[in-house]
Amino acid sequence: MTKTKRQVICGGLPIGGGAPITIQSMTNTNTADVTATMRQIDRLTEAGCEIIRLAVPDMDAALALKEIKRRSRIPVVADIHFDYRLALAAMESGVDKIRINPGNIGSRENVRKVADLAKARGIPIRVGVNSGSLEKDILARDGGVTARGLADSALRNVRLLEELDFEDIVISLKSSNVKMNDTAYRMVDAACDHPLHIGVTEAGTPARGRTKSAAGLGALLLSGIGDTMRVSLTADPVQEVLFARELLDVLDIRKSGIEIVSCPTCGRTEVDLEEVIARAEEKLEPLKQAFERAEGSAHMKIAIMGCVVNGPGEAREADIGVACGRGKGVLITEGKILRQVTEEEIPEQLVRLAEEYAENTYGIHTI
Repeated sequence: MTKTKRQVICGGLPIGGGAPITIQSMTNTNTADVTATMRQIDRLTEAGCEIIRLAVPDMDAALALKEIKRRSRIPVVADIHFDYRLALAAMESGVDKIRINPGNIGSRENVRKVADLAKARGIPIRVGVNSGSLEKDILARDGGVTARGLADSALRNVRLLEELDFEDIVISLKSSNVKMNDTAYRMVDAACDHPLHIGVTEAGTPARGRTKSAAGLGALLLSGIGDTMRVSLTADPVQEVLFARELLDVLDIRKSGIEIVSCPTCGRTEVDLEEVIARAEEKLEPLKQAFERAEGSAHMKIAIMGCVVNGPGEAREADIGVACGRGKGVLITEGKILRQVTEEEIPEQLVRLAEEYAENTYGIHTI
């Protein structure tokens, strides 16, 4: 386990210092279009996004941040490249954090102007290093992009801010290569105590991107590395947030929502388990949505097991469960056997028990 990182505050939300891992995403709208951008931020907020980052490619976008910040229910981060004046304008607009790569923001004096204003306003800076934009001298030294190059670039830029008497720093160093990404983060984690924003950049389409993100982020999180995170997918950013929540859930880091566990089936299975699960999931959808709307970390585990070997044990460990036999199943709740039902009745009976558990435990009910 890595050492606890120092803490920075982003719009009242702590990052690092033992605080819960926060979920981030990034809008893909034109930031200057406040209506469209706020529509997406609201959807992301409802899905569980806790920090939202927006691209700021020009001054129109930087000025629009003032109204976006006023209307957003979650902290707003401005993503800045190349022009330090956009960083200054974004901070004047009231953003909660800025993301820059000091290496491409201009001269040391320009970086100083950004750091001075950020310090005066209590705005943290995320030093964001990406495999696609490493400094030329590092690329020449290593003959291309390497994990060491990513780490050195990040630490170099962090040192620059520290020399300018700025300490409220979050670090990210992302690659689309999962192994390189992992190695680079571990190097920086060992070298400093600034909180880390973790992710795998340009992970790809949802199918491929989820696999890469699960491998890359999962390995880091299980090692205790990471204070805030973004899953990057070429898709509606809401999918990023939902998958991030799912990933933290399966890693037992932040339990929330409804978790369904089921066996892979074998020759002992004597019910159509795929059909049972499909029908149960369909009937559970309103309750899943109610859990997503709930505040806090409401969580319910439902086990749908296909045979008598591991089924009873797994079902007893869940909040709600069923252990199936020949064309039937035994319902179990909170470790207690309730009754036997037919295969046809299982989905409806499971949902009924789940609704009762949700109401009694969390006060959650479907509309």
